[in-house]
Amino acid sequence: MHRPAQRQRQRLTRILVGAAAVPMMLVASGCSSDSGDGSGDDAKKDSGASASSSATEAGSVVKEAAYAKLPEPCKVFSSKTLKEMVPKGTKSNKEGKSGDGATRGNCSWNSLDNNGVDGSQFRWLNVSLLRFESDATRGTGEKLASEYFTKHAEDARSVEGAKDTKSQPLTGMGNEATLVTYDLKKKEGTFKQQTVVTRVENVVVTVDYNGAGLAGDKAPKVADLTKAAEKAAKEAVEAVRTANGAGGSAAGGSTAPSKSPSPSKSASKSAGQGSDLGKDSGTSKSPSKSATKKG
Repeated sequence: MHRPAQRQRQRLTRILVGAAAVPMMLVASGCSSDSGDGSGDDAKKDSGASASSSATEAGSVVKEAAYAKLPEPCKVFSSKTLKEMVPKGTKSNKEGKSGDGATRGNCSWNSLDNNGVDGSQFRWLNVSLLRFESDATRGTGEKLASEYFTKHAEDARSVEGAKDTKSQPLTGMGNEATLVTYDLKKKEGTFKQQTVVTRVENVVVTVDYNGAGLAGDKAPKVADLTKAAEKAAKEAVEAVRTANGAGGSAAGGSTAPSKSPSPSKSASKSAGQGSDLGKDSGTSKSPSKSATKKG
């Protein structure tokens, strides 16, 4: 009686133990499954990080600037243009010092037609070239050049001591252009200033031209000076295009990461210098001083 009952209890114990083992296996299986899911989440995170990294690298690639070269600043004008604008100074060209001729340059000329007691006619011509390269963090060369164009044109309208300042947009040269005119009185006489600021793709071209009648001679006509300055600006723009094969280095719309720094620092330093009669990028003497010396 007792033995069958004992065997029955032992058999029941084995069944319960076996039944208890099932949920433990399920729990173990569940833990294993959770571990697998965690690995999947990590894989997804790694994948997302990789995608984000790729997106960041892709974001650092900007459109290559259109123009990669600048013409020699003292050769942007033809001999005919120089003879018309600085008749007594066609060979007086002075090139400004630059640490990087591929991104910036300037050249100036001055002319003094000294007629003795009958007075003199003075002319001063300056061209400044500034090229911007595309930058991964700041934008395309065209964008940077456009921003500088706007600032530089405003500087030209804000020259200290300028009188009767006028400004107007121009067409037919580059992507955008502005003409600024004003009078500036010096002890030698009143100088009639013409400043043309124009942007062609990623290059900003500034042409400064002024004239004065000294020692009693009549002041030159503003209309004549303006016409000459606009013609010179168009010629300088064409010189930029020609230096780059007329089509630019990125005519096909290729893209590339920025390889060299933008000339923005130099641009900010030179802002407004072209429009100041007392400066031409820090290399030439003031027109009034030159006039005094030669007069």
